Amino acid sequence: QVQLVESGGGSVQAGGSLRLSCAASGTILSMNAMGWYRRAPGNQRVLVATITSSGSTNYADSVKGRFTISRGNAKNTVQLQMNSLKPEDTAVYYCKAVTFWNDYWGQGTQVTVSS
Repeated sequence: QVQLVESGGGSVQAGGSLRLSCAASGTILSMNAMGWYRRAPGNQRVLVATITSSGSTNYADSVKGRFTISRGNAKNTVQLQMNSLKPEDTAVYYCKAVTFWNDYWGQGTQVTVSS
């Protein structure tokens, strides 16, 4: 059983910063990638950023230059540093782990950016 636990969400004013963290626990034989997705009210869940086991990163155009995804010091952890936040970044942010056998999702953490 693999579980993802997210932390670091909250409320911030436009232009501020937040840092999200995600830790995967359980039996993980092969972690291929981890990433962050978000779902804004009334919208579908969309990709924010991903990082592979080799360190390759991918970002949504809307967050390039403002968000940075990185692997944590502990195994199977990932962070998302979010700078210059905008009201349109308001969403529930979900951590995703892609393993050889399955994909896993966290429960989500709310990020609210006020203007």
